[in-house]
Amino acid sequence: MELNVSTASQGGHAVVTATGELDLYTAPRLQAALAGLLRDQADRITVDLSGVEFCDSTGMNVLLSAMKRLKEQGGALELAAPRPAVKRILQVTGLDTVFTVVDAVPALDTL
Repeated sequence: MELNVSTASQGGHAVVTATGELDLYTAPRLQAALAGLLRDQADRITVDLSGVEFCDSTGMNVLLSAMKRLKEQGGALELAAPRPAVKRILQVTGLDTVFTVVDAVPALDTL
């Protein structure tokens, strides 16, 4: 299955929407989108995971790496609306205590 990635931003906040499967083969798409936002100096990135049906360790590593780089720049990364399968991976690995996980994607126009 493919992974589709789109971004929208307003001010220093960006929302990255991913749909499909996040794995070894598709993770580079998400990594490229996040790297672009980091270069553009986004200070807050929300990754909308509501459309991600599967995520392996490669996908988690992409998210961790982006969060680390963003923190180094003084920003923050949060994960929004993960499906039960992805939420379970976060819980089993303990990453639910590392990432900020929110139930819904914040609307850019309300920020």
